[in-house]
Amino acid sequence: MPAPRDRLIVALDLPTARQARELVLSLGDAAGFYKVGLELFMGGDYFSLLEWLRARGKKIFVDLKFFDVPATVARAVARLNGRGVEFVTVHGNDQMMRAAAEAARDVKVLAVTALTSLDRGDLDDLGFDCDVAQLALSRARRALQHGCAGVIASPQEAPQLRAALGDGLLIVAPGIRPLVNDEAGFDDQKRTATARAAIAGGADYIVVGRPIRDAADPARAAEEIQKQIAAHLKP
Repeated sequence: MPAPRDRLIVALDLPTARQARELVLSLGDAAGFYKVGLELFMGGDYFSLLEWLRARGKKIFVDLKFFDVPATVARAVARLNGRGVEFVTVHGNDQMMRAAAEAARDVKVLAVTALTSLDRGDLDDLGFDCDVAQLALSRARRALQHGCAGVIASPQEAPQLRAALGDGLLIVAPGIRPLVNDEAGFDDQKRTATARAAIAGGADYIVVGRPIRDAADPARAAEEIQKQIAAHLKP
């Protein structure tokens, strides 16, 4: 089980490494685990930022959602071995997930089930003849079969995944909001929950971006979420 305060992963969804470092420094001890995604990758200095985080004892989640032919995905994942990275994300089919898992040595592969920006209408448009929960469970089953350590899943699907698949997979849940009905400014996230509800529903980790990044006092916002997590974990 992860340490309670490591269950909060702060998303560094910022355009430059300088701004990311400033946010990390402003949070101090309020957070120790960070997601570094595509926006920062395109901003340059990506790997120097990973080294900077590692030097400060922070845990790192590389969220680049690799999707390519299996051999290319495998080589990309292999480049993260030995860099102190905890998690990396992949999309894709069975062969892609298997290739990623086989290439991983000291990084855990997380398969994306269904992005939290999708709902049933989006799946219809994409040609999926199922609802989001069915898709998430199907992909989670296959991710485990092919050696992935866990999945990225909405907090709304986490209870079903935990009930069906037990404790043999990690569930990392984005789409965390301060209040259940707090959607102001977060319109691209359709399947959300509070931090406490996500942890209670079976998520091992939660990913929080804008509610912390855009807060008047980011450290205080992070500590409030840490309190929600701790409140659920108390015996």
